[in-house]
Amino acid sequence: MKCYLLFIAATLATCQGLPVLDNYLRWIKSSTLKDIESHQSNAEKIINHALYGPAQNQSYNRLAEFTDTFGSRIAGSQNLENAIDYMVTKLKEDGLDNVHTEAAQVPHWVRGNESAVMISPRYHPMAMLGLGSSIGTPPEGVTADVLVVTSFDDLKAKASKAKGKIIVYNQQYVSYGKTVQYRALGAREAAKVGGVASLIRSVTPFSIYSPHTGWQDYDDNVTKIPTACITIEDAEMMQRMQERGVKIRVTLKMEAKNLPPVMSRNTVAEIKGSKYPEQVVLVSGHLDSWDVGQGAMDDGGGAFISWQALSIIRQLGLQPKRTIRMVLWTAEEEGGFGSQQYYEKHKKNIDNFDLVMESDDGTFMPLGFQFAGNSAARTIMQKVLEPIQKVQSIPLLSGGQGEDIDEWISAGVPGGSIATDQNKYFKFHHTNADTMTVQDPTEMNICTALWTVVAYTVADMEDMLPR
Repeated sequence: MKCYLLFIAATLATCQGLPVLDNYLRWIKSSTLKDIESHQSNAEKIINHALYGPAQNQSYNRLAEFTDTFGSRIAGSQNLENAIDYMVTKLKEDGLDNVHTEAAQVPHWVRGNESAVMISPRYHPMAMLGLGSSIGTPPEGVTADVLVVTSFDDLKAKASKAKGKIIVYNQQYVSYGKTVQYRALGAREAAKVGGVASLIRSVTPFSIYSPHTGWQDYDDNVTKIPTACITIEDAEMMQRMQERGVKIRVTLKMEAKNLPPVMSRNTVAEIKGSKYPEQVVLVSGHLDSWDVGQGAMDDGGGAFISWQALSIIRQLGLQPKRTIRMVLWTAEEEGGFGSQQYYEKHKKNIDNFDLVMESDDGTFMPLGFQFAGNSAARTIMQKVLEPIQKVQSIPLLSGGQGEDIDEWISAGVPGGSIATDQNKYFKFHHTNADTMTVQDPTEMNICTALWTVVAYTVADMEDMLPR
């Protein structure tokens, strides 16, 4: 029906000498926007239920029980699989439709014991976290002099001094997107100039002596060397020492192992559509985490507001026309392995995916709803967001994204995500401090209300979002 009406709009535009898009937007304002307005009463019910009713603090309390029970949940671990079993049981108890899991092969990296100790000019054990996919050291460790560099260009300029050294990167934090290249590529670049190990300044704007882990990437054509993150404080200290001409020597010991891949699972639940059940609005977060902290922020919060969206719709007895599907991804932290395999399995039905959403930037106070879609879809989404503005100003922003939904968005499916305070997020990201203490129940309630209103309204509109 949508395509037929668009054809009529385009024909009228041609006959009247109007641009097609202008005419199409006029059609939206006179029909689809009225459809959205008819959902405002239900949107208000959702908001009240999430913020002030029986669902108040429910996502927070559910997440607290989950993270306190299981703690961290790295891909490949039995603990993650136990957590998935728990979620399947809870989702069924919640009365959701079509609860099941879908298999996905994932990497299996194990940290083991690890340490980094400065042995000269003084004895100083350093806080550190090995990076995902790193190889281990020999049992006796790697002991070598240190060369501190501030960038890849600085490394190249000092290449003649690098052979046999432990390369310490003390790069400045610009943004996560730009600075994370040192974590991802630091080991391979160090190895190219003869480094025997690399220690990366943690990718964060702030530190209270807290190392941040994460995935790193080897090159099969470059010697693999062990690599870990250290604190901002220790990276800066070693640079100061080096500038004073002090010789620094470090012993690095890591038991890290890359084991054969294992099978894990994406976790799925639905509210089945009443009129167009084959069409899908997808809400998601990832259930796996790093092997430190509790994975409450990254990404327990995103996973649990996605569950909560379905739960609230069921609690209120709402019946959207389209299916709202929740997927809790596995192995996002290693590079989106679970979501990639889900996409390959389901992309044949891509025309039936109306909207894909992922929350993986924290469930703090929403600063905006990020949306990837064309002008017509943005006009619709602006209207969808109106009811939530009475509670919290949440502007429509560009750039809907997420590791697990980017393939869908690249293929043309509209996508959404929540913008939050990234400066706060990356203080706790991939650290032992990612615990329930970071979470705030009121902020999670507002995220839940936003997530649910968007998912329900889009799923219950007569027409799919334009592409």
